[in-house]
Amino acid sequence: MSTFSIKPSEIDKKWVLIDATNLVVGRLASVIAMRLRGKHLPTFTRHMDMGDNVVVINADKVKLTGRKLDQHKFYWHTGFPGGIKDRTARELLEGRFPERVLENAVRRMLPGGPLTRAQLKNLKVYSGAEHPHEAQQPTKLDVAAMNSKNVRVK
Repeated sequence: MSTFSIKPSEIDKKWVLIDATNLVVGRLASVIAMRLRGKHLPTFTRHMDMGDNVVVINADKVKLTGRKLDQHKFYWHTGFPGGIKDRTARELLEGRFPERVLENAVRRMLPGGPLTRAQLKNLKVYSGAEHPHEAQQPTKLDVAAMNSKNVRVK
């Protein structure tokens, strides 16, 4: 028995569209991370970029469970001494770039390295309902129908 390893010429990348309205951030991010890596395919090869191109719309309408909206903080450093800054998830979602909450969740669910950075380029997140990828004819993926816990209506 030999180990199967897919060749670059055999990779068939698809385009997937996900509507993030009322979806829980962590559950949605794990589905997106799995799609980006290609782990949903039976021919998954860990050293190849074989995942789908994922387009997420309505990223500003995602939900967080519990008290994460006010308690979860996102930190960054300016590079200057004493320059650590933070914002809550509510401030990010109501701010200028609400799609960064979902982008950070997906990025942190993937392993670090050059392949992950290449796979993250296949993720397109938009805060509104419009996206410029209609020409690729993405197939719609209904994450809400996968599990009843994926949706939070409040």
